[in-house]
Amino acid sequence: MLIALPRLAAPFAILATAVLCPNAAQAQDTAPEPVDLVDPFVGTSGDHGQLTPAATGPYGMVQLSPDTDPAQHAGYDHAASQLTGFSHTRAVGVGCGGGGGDLHVALGYGAESGPWLMDKATERAGPGWYSVQYGGGIAAELAANGAAGIVRFTLPHAGNVRLVIDPRHSYTKRHSAEWTQGASGADLRARMSAGTVCDEGIYHLSSASQLRLNGTPVTAAPTVLDGDRLVFDLAVQAGDRVELRTGLSVVDPASAANVLAQQIGDRSVEELRAEARASWSRELARVAVPGDGEATRLFYTHLFRTMQTPARIDDADGRYRRSDGSLQQVPAGHHRYAGWAVWDNYRTQLPLLALLDPDRSADIAASLAELYLAGKAQWATDSEPFITVRTEHAGVALLDFRRKGIGGFDAAQVLPLMEAELATLPRATPDQQIETAYDVWAAAELAADLGDTYRAERLRADALSYRPMWLETFRDIAPDFDVVKARGLYQGTLWQYRWAPVFDLDWLMDEGLGRTRFLAELDRFFADGLFNMTNQPDIQTPFLFAAAGQPDRTRALVDTILNHPMDHWYTNAGKRAAPWHGRSFALDPVGYADGMDDDAGGMAAWYVWASMGLYPLVPGRPEYLVAAPAFDHVTIMLPRDRRLTITRGPEGTPTRWNGTPLDSAFVPHAALADGGELRVGR
Repeated sequence: MLIALPRLAAPFAILATAVLCPNAAQAQDTAPEPVDLVDPFVGTSGDHGQLTPAATGPYGMVQLSPDTDPAQHAGYDHAASQLTGFSHTRAVGVGCGGGGGDLHVALGYGAESGPWLMDKATERAGPGWYSVQYGGGIAAELAANGAAGIVRFTLPHAGNVRLVIDPRHSYTKRHSAEWTQGASGADLRARMSAGTVCDEGIYHLSSASQLRLNGTPVTAAPTVLDGDRLVFDLAVQAGDRVELRTGLSVVDPASAANVLAQQIGDRSVEELRAEARASWSRELARVAVPGDGEATRLFYTHLFRTMQTPARIDDADGRYRRSDGSLQQVPAGHHRYAGWAVWDNYRTQLPLLALLDPDRSADIAASLAELYLAGKAQWATDSEPFITVRTEHAGVALLDFRRKGIGGFDAAQVLPLMEAELATLPRATPDQQIETAYDVWAAAELAADLGDTYRAERLRADALSYRPMWLETFRDIAPDFDVVKARGLYQGTLWQYRWAPVFDLDWLMDEGLGRTRFLAELDRFFADGLFNMTNQPDIQTPFLFAAAGQPDRTRALVDTILNHPMDHWYTNAGKRAAPWHGRSFALDPVGYADGMDDDAGGMAAWYVWASMGLYPLVPGRPEYLVAAPAFDHVTIMLPRDRRLTITRGPEGTPTRWNGTPLDSAFVPHAALADGGELRVGR
């Protein structure tokens, strides 16, 4: 007998909460735009998302962020009250110590070097901008879009101020920093190299900056401290404004100067902020959900996070560098992207972009394909063009894009390179065998799509060779099943990795365990609090009930995860003695469960999918599992003026696609991409 649903929900205590961030917009007579519902402070407190309230545009290289003391993750902690200055780059919501922190700028009166006390009551942020007062009334305003940003300081009283620009500041190991031109504040150019996230590789970046006082370029030469920190001492009056205007490039400092001229020029902070707002408005308008309450604000805040990575790295003239450091030219009308965390977000974020933004996804696919052409590393090379994390499962993402009609790359050219990589993938531990099997499966499926039958059959046999290991390791529950890192696992337990081979789900349900046992033990997995929402290996498991024919259980679980406090037992290192109890996603600086990183939009995209009532259960298969939308209706604006509407049907009605009952738990991508109405029964 299956365990009843009330037991399944037992560990998730349902408590009503209404937590709003300090700068959440107030209700207005007219409905606010989605861009006004975003709160960048969500997930910025402590180790709860590892995010910052950086000023940035969609997929922008510049993440212009405050740096606090004490720092948390990549330099910012909402709970901190001391400010050290501002820096221009971040890796979005990633682990280790984060990444970025390039080109730090700080300003104070006299010889003050900070940190300065922040007036937290004045701290504000929105898509493309950030502001705060500190140090007795200095007002700092940040705006950024694309590869450029402005930091503007407004001074409260007359005196002498000191502005320090530090090219060696970093949240990973700084490998090099040099000023290639810095004779005056009117033209400051630099090259910088630093470790990628977790210092698993090196990225190389160029910058060009201009210092202005009340709109006039500062032509004075700086003082140089410690070999490379530039110091400008300026006499100011009350109300004077000091600005540092910066462009970034992966090509060279001269190209960064072109970025500065083209993307900023003589624009004011207000104008750049307005441009960023317009850019974000266009992107966030791809999905419409009703209302302006907590659920809607959380939805758009998480949609905002999914659209921050990867970063566009080609300059206006189309030049960029690949991960092998070579200089390249993108075809006209296209762009290139970098800054990968594919192991973290291939499950959710990249499939979300495929549905919402297929044109951009084609360029992202081309960028992923170029990793293979450049000699792909599992994590990062020593010649990365931008901050990156890791690239495992890029082949799965490419298969997923291609099967959804998204081109951008030559599959026949990439397939042999994908296959060559397979021989280098690890297979020492149970999780490694499953993950490598997924990559081999993707190559087999791509070969089959290309008509290469022999290669496809050979690779498919290799992919499924993990099954004897799975039966030996996972079929029978052992005493170490709930031990994090047991048997060499990466950041998870045997219980959690047990459900990982989604590419082979029919076998897992029908033969690996059998349907009855599969459902009974999946029920136990949730009833006994063995599920971990704070990391990616088992985030698909709430949707497995629907895949096995029990959609009501999926809906109950997803509703709990989206809306209610629950027990979180696990960290990446082990199981807690007592659970952290709270919401997985909350409209609060403590926006994520303790220990949960957003991971380059990976978790934010999970929230968006779950709220829309769909889930990409098997990346690489062009279909979505149908759950239930969190709103009465969700409208996705598709290319060529098409619309996809997802609505909640009346009680007791079947799920219908364009009026016809859906005879499967899944709906094809091609159908949704043509537009129509998915009415989800209950």
